[in-house]
Parts: sequence; structure tokens; C-alpha cells
Amino acid sequence: MEVIKTAIDGLAIIEPKVFKDARGYFFESFSQREFDQKVRPIRFVQDNESMSSHGVIRGLHFQAPPYSQSKLVRCVKGRVLDVAVDIRKGSPTYGQHVAVELSEENHRELFIPRGFAHGFAVLSDTAIFQYKCDNFYTPEADYGINIKDDDLGIDWLIPIEKAILSEKDLKHACLKDFDTPFDYNTNLYPEFE
Repeated sequence: MEVIKTAIDGLAIIEPKVFKDARGYFFESFSQREFDQKVRPIRFVQDNESMSSHGVIRGLHFQAPPYSQSKLVRCVKGRVLDVAVDIRKGSPTYGQHVAVELSEENHRELFIPRGFAHGFAVLSDTAIFQYKCDNFYTPEADYGINIKDDDLGIDWLIPIEKAILSEKDLKHACLKDFDTPFDYNTNLYPEFE
């Protein structure tokens, strides 16, 4: 697997080595050993999958400490624009984001560390989206940043007025109105100290 660094430290694009022949293709979507060596030591505990139609935007979600989550995300059917926003107080890239197209064709994955809000927009007719988490879902720690936050400067590639959004996601505060629970200078992975 190839690891591509992004403009924000910690966010990494993963490109697996794909083997193709007349039968189709094969690739390792995750290797614990290789991930620990090339990205960071991690222990994923939960896999999730969602299916969404064109124009759906989900996000920007995160869980607050001590239940924060890292995610390794990929689109196994269709095409999405995947977005991660740095919400770590004191970070030199606080409020900045990285947007990456993930698709069944490019097989790319995005690693999103703890301290980031995450969302995606569906660009194809439908999309099946899968992600690994390094902490279990905890409803009382579930938060988000409003996807309509103009200060973030995200181009979702779908007009917001035409997007299909959940009521829950529309109720999230903008980043400037939210007291983020993440601190850039605090170890967000105490289990690996």
C-alpha cells in the first residue's frame, strides 16, 4: 500500500496495490502490520457501512473524548467526495479541511485521526460507504459541525440547496460557535503511550 500525505498532518490517503487480470482484481483493503508501520499504530474495533443516493451529504460528525474515533473510510460502490476538518484547538491547520474523491474505481481510502470532523457527499447515483473505527459508537459523545458552515470553505460538489440532509446534521453548530473538546497539544491516543 502507498501512503500519500495530505496538507494536514495526520490525514493520509491510502492507495492499495491492486492486482488485475482477466478474472477481475484483488487487493488488501487493510493490513494491521502495514498500517501500524506506515500510518500509525491503531486497533480498529468496529466496521460500519452505509448506502446513500445521489445528493446526500452526511456529516460533519465526530465523537468527543474519551470516546473519540479515528476512521479509515472507503467507497466500495459509486463515488463520494470525502471531507475531514481539523477541529483540534491550537492546531496550525485548525478549521482547514482536506477533500478527497473516493470511488470503486480508484480504491482509495482516507485515514481520519481523532480530532477531526468527517463527512461525505454522494456524487454517483448511489454509494456504498464503509469505514473502520478505533472506538465504539457512543451516542452521548456524538457531535457534529454544520455542513453549511461557510467559514470552512468546503465545496461539496453538490449545491447545498439541492443536497439531501438529515435534520440532525442541520442542527449542528458552526465551528466558530462550538467549543471543540480536542486540544492539539494533548495526546489523543493514550492507549499507545
